[in-house]
Amino acid sequence: MLHRTMLKAVLKTLPAAIVLAIASGSAAADPMYPSDSEGFHGYLRAGAGSNTSGGGGSQGCFGLGGNTMKYRLGNECDAYTEFGYTKSVAKSGGVNYLATIWVNAYAPNSDFGDNKLGIVKAYVEAQGLDFLNGGTAWIGKRFYYRPDIHMLDLQYINMNGTGAGLDRIPAGPGKFSYAFFKDNDVKVALPNGGVNTKSAVRQNFIYGEIPVNENGTLDLAATYIIGEGKDDVATGKRNNGWQLSAFHRQGKVFGGGNTFGVQYGVGPGTGKGAQFGASGDTNFGSDVKRTRIFNDMAIQPMANFGMEFVALWQKDESNANGSSTWTSVGVRPVYAFTDNFKLVGELGTDRVTQAGGLPAKRLTKLTIAPTISAGPGLWSRPELRAFVTYGKWNDAATASVNASNNGGPIYNNNTSGTSYGFQVETWF
Repeated sequence: MLHRTMLKAVLKTLPAAIVLAIASGSAAADPMYPSDSEGFHGYLRAGAGSNTSGGGGSQGCFGLGGNTMKYRLGNECDAYTEFGYTKSVAKSGGVNYLATIWVNAYAPNSDFGDNKLGIVKAYVEAQGLDFLNGGTAWIGKRFYYRPDIHMLDLQYINMNGTGAGLDRIPAGPGKFSYAFFKDNDVKVALPNGGVNTKSAVRQNFIYGEIPVNENGTLDLAATYIIGEGKDDVATGKRNNGWQLSAFHRQGKVFGGGNTFGVQYGVGPGTGKGAQFGASGDTNFGSDVKRTRIFNDMAIQPMANFGMEFVALWQKDESNANGSSTWTSVGVRPVYAFTDNFKLVGELGTDRVTQAGGLPAKRLTKLTIAPTISAGPGLWSRPELRAFVTYGKWNDAATASVNASNNGGPIYNNNTSGTSYGFQVETWF
């Protein structure tokens, strides 16, 4: 009953919210063009929790897995950090040479333990090149063009990788960027003693920051992927792929902004998981397709009140798995009682259709989180949260909820559950 009430409430507000978002024209927490500034910077989320399913145990998180993402507030059963340093190593004729090295660590539960650090950034860039009309050149491993829908922790496009590029070169009304990446650059041992590879050459093209209306800009992003290696029984057939994306970003919307996106990919161009931009499996042929339309709005109409709202539709198709559609609607209101204490809520609902006439999977999740925060704003961090999260799903979703839970099938055949705990999140 609670599940139906929450779902009706979300769907009732959806038409008005979408109209508001499109008519008004959120900028997500991450910029469209990440650039590392000099100094020590990073990100951290960590916490501890449990659940109310009899014997307790792992926190328990609620998601449908597959090509979807889950609403993250009070619903992250892992720990993650990334941090590093950027240093200006040289200057020459007005050009600034910056070197960046970052590491990260991930744990699928609440304890980092002895999990190893990995290198996620190691690159040098030359900013302000005169022959590029003030543009930038870089080589190495880096984060690249990775805006996100914060509530879902979904980088709807993510071009991270190891390669080289020329960035933000003025060209007409906008700016042009080109990047070359080598993905999955490893050898695969064959049964006959030989070796092959499933690597891919990825080329990314961005023409962006195009002014199209007052406080509104358009980005066009394309990816072309060439599968490498030879076709064989062990590693399969090689395929090429591509993706096209368009994003309209509207600023100055009730103290925040709005991003509306349309994306389409084929073969390896469908990306990894729910992310476009990187090379997907080069075994994917032209029958593998993905289409996505979304709107993400984040506003701060008052100093003590902010909100993020997202609406998303995604369709995945392939000969092997048929057709599946993911529809998602969510809202995160934030109300600050003082400069350092606020109440954060999050309500999200997901629906995933299944091929073969099977019933659709449905999941609704609600979180309440009293929060100590370094400021009253939606994006003010650090946040030190206490939370209670309730999830409700239908029978068709039970197996997916159990499979996608880091703690395993702790809810068994039940169709609802509650978790609670504490979490810190900060970027610096």
